[in-house]
Amino acid sequence: MRYLLGLDIGTSGTKTALFDENGNTVKTATYGYDLFQPQVGWAEQNPDDWWEACVNGIRDVIDKSGVQASDIKGIGLSGQMHGLVLVDKDYKVIRNSIIWCDQRTEKECDYMIEVIGKERLIKITGNPALTGFTLSKLLWVRNNEPDNYSKIYKILLPKDYIRLKLTNVFATEVSDASGMQMLDINTRNWSEELLRDLNIDKNILAEVYESVVVSGHVTEEAAKLTKLAVGTPVVGGAGDQAAGAIGNGIVSEGIISTVIGTSGVVFAATDTPRFDKLGRVHTLCHAVPNKWHIMGVTQGAGLSLNWFKRTFCAKEVEESEKLGVDIYDLLTERASKSKPGANGIVYLPYLMGERTPHIDPNVKGAFLGVSLINNHDDFVRSILEGVSFSLKNCLDLIEDMKVKIDEIRVTGGGAESSIWRQILADIFQHGLTTVKASEGGALGVAILAGVGAGIYESVEDACQKIVKGNSKVEPNVELKEVYEKVYEAYNSAYPRIKGF
Repeated sequence: MRYLLGLDIGTSGTKTALFDENGNTVKTATYGYDLFQPQVGWAEQNPDDWWEACVNGIRDVIDKSGVQASDIKGIGLSGQMHGLVLVDKDYKVIRNSIIWCDQRTEKECDYMIEVIGKERLIKITGNPALTGFTLSKLLWVRNNEPDNYSKIYKILLPKDYIRLKLTNVFATEVSDASGMQMLDINTRNWSEELLRDLNIDKNILAEVYESVVVSGHVTEEAAKLTKLAVGTPVVGGAGDQAAGAIGNGIVSEGIISTVIGTSGVVFAATDTPRFDKLGRVHTLCHAVPNKWHIMGVTQGAGLSLNWFKRTFCAKEVEESEKLGVDIYDLLTERASKSKPGANGIVYLPYLMGERTPHIDPNVKGAFLGVSLINNHDDFVRSILEGVSFSLKNCLDLIEDMKVKIDEIRVTGGGAESSIWRQILADIFQHGLTTVKASEGGALGVAILAGVGAGIYESVEDACQKIVKGNSKVEPNVELKEVYEKVYEAYNSAYPRIKGF
């Protein structure tokens, strides 16, 4: 039997997953690490924490699976997108990585619009100037930390730093690179004109490949640390959203995915690049060769429930520990005791600003419509509904772009809750299919590794064999009117609170 390894470098931890060639999960391991917030709206991580988590995870799955390292035929890398990793000429990290949810770069975004122009930026990169993307972070370092900027030999994305540690090769691939805002997504290569106009040296960027291409091989040094075999191929891989989409079979037009993770995403594959003129959804290269994808993002999805749990649920956490149940199962069960519409509470999930449909790094979250009748259950339900309304904003925009919708697949930690799935289906008024493919992003990049290693003919061929639909959640049509009214109230709230 041949095996494939997927590494998914997330915000809260790295998941390492070993699969057989049929896509069955053999063994997984997850190691967490810290997120640092030196100031309000800032978010950083130490790249060497990611590497330590990868080393420990790889050793774990090899030791505990009993699989011979020589039988692992390929490694795929996925990870949080948009993070800026600066490396000097000795391949050492210069400063902590500024990660995807960091919002410090508003001035740099204004500068990009001034120099490039909003429409031209969307035409080249598929997106307006965004605080979360890598380019604005690089400009921020140039403006605020000139000593660090002068030391830069290469800039990398989170997963590509792990590639460097495994292979000693500087490389990236189209899906993650298109989230840096320096790639021309039409040609699927770095934009010479954008780099020239912003005075950025192209030499600090890694070579960019299609996602299934073998970009390097495991070195002797990395093999000693991880117990991998020297020379194991490492493919391009994918940004976390494209990787998760492949793990869920979103590789052709008509099948849409909704992810309720730390952030929330509605994702659609397309055969040609399509743009929203206002840049409210992201257009990026897909990890499937010659495909693109459209992606609407809400910054604070699972993040909202996690924040509420940490801030207001000490009693419930204690109760869940006593009962031996998952705290999120307990909270979503409580939410089901509240009525649709959360007894009048509308939650705006803008804890880290917002991307879709409001490109606004400064807007703050809110609970609106609170009255004396409300209890803890109503607040929890309002969070599940508010995140779902934000995801519906994304879906509405994708529908407006004339993207065909035959099926919507749902995944992510939040989607493990049958209650949250039902709320989402009721708000979307679409059936939702859960997917049997386990380990999402890690499986997606393992599939890419399998294509690169010659185990599968193509990404589409692999997904057809491996990814199967599971149970389906149908919307409650009787709640259509109820939720239409609450959705109207939700949509009316942003213009009222945006300057607060």
